[in-house]
Amino acid sequence: MTQNKKNESKITRRKMLAATGFVMAAMPLGGSQTLAAANAPKKRKYALNTGTLLGYNLPIEEEIDVTAKAGYEGIEIWLMRLEKYLEEGKSLADLKKRIDDSGLTVEGAIGFANWIVDDDAARARGLEQMKRDMGRLAQIGCRCIAAPASGTNKRIDDLEVCGERYRAILEIGQQEGVTPILEQWGPSQTLRLLSDVAAIAIAAKHPNASVLLDAYHLYKGGNDYISLKQLNGRAMRVFHLNDYPADPPRETIADKDRVFPGDGICPFDVLLPTLDEIGFEGVFSLELFNRGYQEKYKPIELAKIGLEKMQAIFA
Repeated sequence: MTQNKKNESKITRRKMLAATGFVMAAMPLGGSQTLAAANAPKKRKYALNTGTLLGYNLPIEEEIDVTAKAGYEGIEIWLMRLEKYLEEGKSLADLKKRIDDSGLTVEGAIGFANWIVDDDAARARGLEQMKRDMGRLAQIGCRCIAAPASGTNKRIDDLEVCGERYRAILEIGQQEGVTPILEQWGPSQTLRLLSDVAAIAIAAKHPNASVLLDAYHLYKGGNDYISLKQLNGRAMRVFHLNDYPADPPRETIADKDRVFPGDGICPFDVLLPTLDEIGFEGVFSLELFNRGYQEKYKPIELAKIGLEKMQAIFA
């Protein structure tokens, strides 16, 4: 083979590899600048899930102020707080201005619409609630809403049906401009296992399908963090970050037992590299329900410590 033919073969092969993504994986070997870029500290975005502040019974305006002053970039709000705000006759436009002025982005919202239940009438009401919630959230610039298995304590065995029901709220979200993300729930019979959550997201057959995972809930559900390698991290918007102690044991541990990241037994040396490996570039959001913290700290203190603890596990 002539030298020109060899070069042509190399170029053709390189084009082929580039088209399949393998060249991108090999690019750091190309020089010192790309090596430096590859080894540079990764930029993380941190949010506060205001479930962490629920025990203080603050109005949503104060939750926004605390989140911003503590140094977070994003916030996840709870719809019960938004509903109370609206019941007081206040406007979504004013709330959006407050959020914008604070410099925060609304990364998500936590609601409990019964969209997945077997009862047709209850599910219809759940879809209406989801549509109403999404419409309100869109007006304050919210990007996502959690979609847990609310309203049912029994397992729904037909995951294809669950996928169809998830698709129904994804289509509503596409109209409203807010994406529902399927939330893995440790105590749930239907969304306990990561394998079931992934199967439902796939069965939805929708481009916006995504899953919402949580360090505690993955543990509570009996999942292994290494299983995350089967997921596409780039499709995930938010990851709830927290930790958990060895006692109570997994079978009896509850939301109230969550602790600051790094203060429990969560194997972050496995979890965090795995999230990086699968390409997760979303937001890390602190979610705790520890009443002991709320009794010990002021809201701003709790929020600041939580952010410091999150940053420390990446250091």
